[in-house]
Amino acid sequence: MGRTKLQLEFLFKASPNILYTFLTTPACIVRWFCDKAEVDEHQITYSWSGNEEVALILADHEEEVLRLKWADSDYDSEYLEFKISESPVTGETILDLTDFCDENELNDTKQYWNQQIKNLQKECGG
Repeated sequence: MGRTKLQLEFLFKASPNILYTFLTTPACIVRWFCDKAEVDEHQITYSWSGNEEVALILADHEEEVLRLKWADSDYDSEYLEFKISESPVTGETILDLTDFCDENELNDTKQYWNQQIKNLQKECGG
């Protein structure tokens, strides 16, 4: 079974600064993504129902991009990326999300991220 790259785009009314804060600050991460989060210089540890997942920080450019790699991933070239930009036309903040999944999980993964980002939009004001 093959792996596939998933790329999704979401629009936000919140500023790039606010969106970045919700991606990188434990108190904000838990409002939309997981039960508990710990952030340090090199990694973010997410917890769901007592189960921890460690994401290594590959790139972190304030208000622009957060690229992570799951520490236990079997796929060296895969990552989870949140890329933030601003539309020059509408002024809205754009979040481009990149993730990878098995081909047969593509629809489930899309639904998962659509729900998570809907929660994020609600928490950070649109």
